Amino acid sequence: QVQLVESGGGLVQAGGSLRLSCAASGLTFSSYFMGWLRQAPGKEREFVAAVSWNIGMTYYADSVKGRFTISRDNAKNTVYLQMNSLKPEDTAVYYCAAASRVPRTIKDYAYWGQGTQVTVSS
Repeated sequence: QVQLVESGGGLVQAGGSLRLSCAASGLTFSSYFMGWLRQAPGKEREFVAAVSWNIGMTYYADSVKGRFTISRDNAKNTVYLQMNSLKPEDTAVYYCAAASRVPRTIKDYAYWGQGTQVTVSS
């Protein structure tokens, strides 16, 4: 049974930082493309960042480039999202997700965590 468990969310002031973690189990972690996606109230779920199997390639939404950094530790079956210079518009539920092939759309992610709330106050 595949499980993705996010942690590290919380309330932070604008300009602050948070580090999200996602611990994976029940899958061959190093064989999966890992991503972070988010969903704000009343909005569709959107892509934030992704990292390839071998850590060689990272991808970011334009809205977070230069502020967020995705990384993974295959030895710990964990993917991270370091979020700096947070803005109120970053407020959302953040989800960790796994894809067995290069994800072109959100639907390509086969496994999802339960999400962790990030709230940025102005």
